[in-house]
Amino acid sequence: MQTNKLELAPPKESVIHSRFGFTAVIGVLLILVLFSVGAAVSFGQVEIPLTQSYRILLHQITGITIGDVQDLTSGSFVDIIWKIRFPRVLMAMFIGAGLTLCGTIMQAAVQNPLADPYILGISSGATLGATFAILIGFGSMGLLGQTGVAFWAFAGALGASLLVLVLAGVGGRMTSVKLVLAGMVINALCTAFANFIVYFANNAEGIKTVTFWSMGSLAASSWNKLPLIAVVVLLACFYFLLQSRVLNTMLLGDEAAVTLGIQLGLYRRLYMLVTALITGVMVASCGMIGFVGLIIPHLVRGLVGSDHRRLLPASVLFGALFLIWTDVIARTIVPSVELPIGIITALIGAPMFMYMLVKKGYAFGGK
Repeated sequence: MQTNKLELAPPKESVIHSRFGFTAVIGVLLILVLFSVGAAVSFGQVEIPLTQSYRILLHQITGITIGDVQDLTSGSFVDIIWKIRFPRVLMAMFIGAGLTLCGTIMQAAVQNPLADPYILGISSGATLGATFAILIGFGSMGLLGQTGVAFWAFAGALGASLLVLVLAGVGGRMTSVKLVLAGMVINALCTAFANFIVYFANNAEGIKTVTFWSMGSLAASSWNKLPLIAVVVLLACFYFLLQSRVLNTMLLGDEAAVTLGIQLGLYRRLYMLVTALITGVMVASCGMIGFVGLIIPHLVRGLVGSDHRRLLPASVLFGALFLIWTDVIARTIVPSVELPIGIITALIGAPMFMYMLVKKGYAFGGK
């Protein structure tokens, strides 16, 4: 029988089968993330010995002194690591985890392997809101203060997600294909309106900021911006881990969910709202970073399977690890120049996405 949707079918089998094997994978990923956080601060335009980086971080975080205390409390290396690179690496870790979390949730919620905030237009909605805030000036108004851009980015992401849901539900039952097509339409509209604002804005500095920011960058990371991202991502991870049963049921389809007494439409809208919140905050902080939420869940799903009790923690850790080192590449691959991280994720993600399309045979319709 011919179908008219993309199926998000679980892999026939995962590489890791046993509980011990999964625990080992999580342990290895945790160790790699912790190691990478310490190692990534050594790389940049100013090279810092790895042992020195770990000694400085150990002293700044715990107060433990190894070697000369003067080298651990003052000097250019301390300023570079603690004030510039360490908050940036932590930001990359949380952004990578958040993007991967959103992609994993949306792929389950809309039962579509091509879903992520970028594809469904939520990132473009957040970009429109943030562009509006930066160029019109609402991002610095008194009541909202430093969270102004984040507020407008969230408003844009929420508006885009609601429009996608409304448009996909017009003319009958919502399907995964209609959600993807609606996301493409909203993506194009939000991008067009954002470009319209940029074209008519009389703010050269703001336009430069928006242009660089729209390609994705962690250059503006700071200790002041980190708490909001960390709290939002950690709370979202905890919430969705508690929703593993519902997410697993979503993979079975609407009919199975109804049989089990789960209001799939309600949960789908709730999950879209939460992912819009996460996406809005992340886009406001670092701009558009594509392909992370699309590619990483596929890689991890082949390793640990489609059970979200395993998939979510493994994906979040793998996404954090991936973006930490992607950011290292972005700031070191060209001497004396920092590339926007969105360029690097696109260069890595686009070929992988094409491979998935060819290998998996994802298509609209088919037998």
